[in-house]
Amino acid sequence: MPSSKDPNSQKFTKLKKVETDPDPDLYDITYVDVTPSESCSSPLAKSPWSVQVDPNLIEPPRSSASKSTASHAKEPKNYSPNILMGSLVREEGHIYSLATSGDLLFTGSDSKNIRVWKNHIEFSTFKSNSGLVKAIVLAADKIFTGHQDGKIRVWKVSSKDSSVFRRVGTMPLIRDYIKNSIASSSYLGFMRRNRTSTSAQGFRHLDAISCLALSEDRRLLYSGSWDKTFKVWRVSDLRCLESVNAHDDAVNAVVAGFDGLVFSGSADGSVKVWRREDQAKETRHFFSETLLKQDCAVTAIAVDQSGMLIYCGSSDGTVNFWERDTNMKNGGVLKGHKLAVLCLFAAGNLLFSGSADLGIRVWRRPERGGGGGRGGEHACVSVLTGHAGPVKCLAVERDQESVSGERRWIVYSGSLDRSVKMWRVSENSPPLEFMTDSSGGSSRLTVAPSFSAQGRISHNK
Repeated sequence: MPSSKDPNSQKFTKLKKVETDPDPDLYDITYVDVTPSESCSSPLAKSPWSVQVDPNLIEPPRSSASKSTASHAKEPKNYSPNILMGSLVREEGHIYSLATSGDLLFTGSDSKNIRVWKNHIEFSTFKSNSGLVKAIVLAADKIFTGHQDGKIRVWKVSSKDSSVFRRVGTMPLIRDYIKNSIASSSYLGFMRRNRTSTSAQGFRHLDAISCLALSEDRRLLYSGSWDKTFKVWRVSDLRCLESVNAHDDAVNAVVAGFDGLVFSGSADGSVKVWRREDQAKETRHFFSETLLKQDCAVTAIAVDQSGMLIYCGSSDGTVNFWERDTNMKNGGVLKGHKLAVLCLFAAGNLLFSGSADLGIRVWRRPERGGGGGRGGEHACVSVLTGHAGPVKCLAVERDQESVSGERRWIVYSGSLDRSVKMWRVSENSPPLEFMTDSSGGSSRLTVAPSFSAQGRISHNK
């Protein structure tokens, strides 16, 4: 089904006034949309936002791995300040998903729209018929979007107009339904190959899709769902290869890691590891181990770019991590958020954690081979504040304008306050203990530049 340009696509909405340190009273958890659609059966308990933590019990940002801070003993000299560069605001829905590719930013919301921004100006939009956009993944020339209605929609850019995106498929494909309704032996063969599946589910998800992820080689697409399963799809022909009954409650996160391993996290409080094996024309996933079992829900998982660390965010506001070179032993817990961690993104030596407490914490892992081997402590180098609603999703890309000797990142954060904010973060930032104001408190961002109607950045306060 073709989609056309939004007639208002060139009318960039100006930034609302940005609060650099939002009043906690602005956050009313009752406005968060966690009500399943009519076709969904997931209870409110599956939502990570339904869990609150007593702020008095939260400790200052630290890692329980070690008290040693050798790797951060001296304040770095070569770094740029972390700043809020601006906001993209469209009064149409809560932002649930983000993805970046080159100079394009894709945003998904509960308005069913996928908007495309180019150089911070609204470039295009395309809309699905149903189901809010829970996840976006980019794979070569395809765009995959996961929806509340349990379906995955596939899009491609028009060869004649780069601002027009066309839907080229919906997964599961109709031909799969037809083929397997006619040739029942084929369907039964699928079920025999996938003993972890149930005949009631087969090729399709029975509840909302919560996450999408690509395999290391980008040949496979993983989809996690509130129906307690994750499914494996082949990117080239959009076929479902396997369905895995992974958890006892909603699957909130699935991430492909290293050495053919896949990590899944669930509202049942567990993080599980699955081993992928390619067998002739088939791909199978086998349970390997359980990394974590706790009372509170697992809400997000990320693997760092070096493939050495696995991070898991939880509804109690903590982030656990495991180290590959210690046979996946727990390396510690990062504490600092006052409410549920809703999203994680690892880039370079940094980990970004977005939370229902309205903030984004930036953590730097220890340098390997230096003072930060096994037992090194993660340092919280910044707290990015400015959103007036829970931070639901993150996307990060390298800042191509980084100065010599410094690595910087452009961070996009999507929130249930209906905005996407853009930040610039330096990997060389000193820990918060070095960044204090005259009153002794931790420094925060004080400048909130906005975008003009032409999309240029204005640094006026």
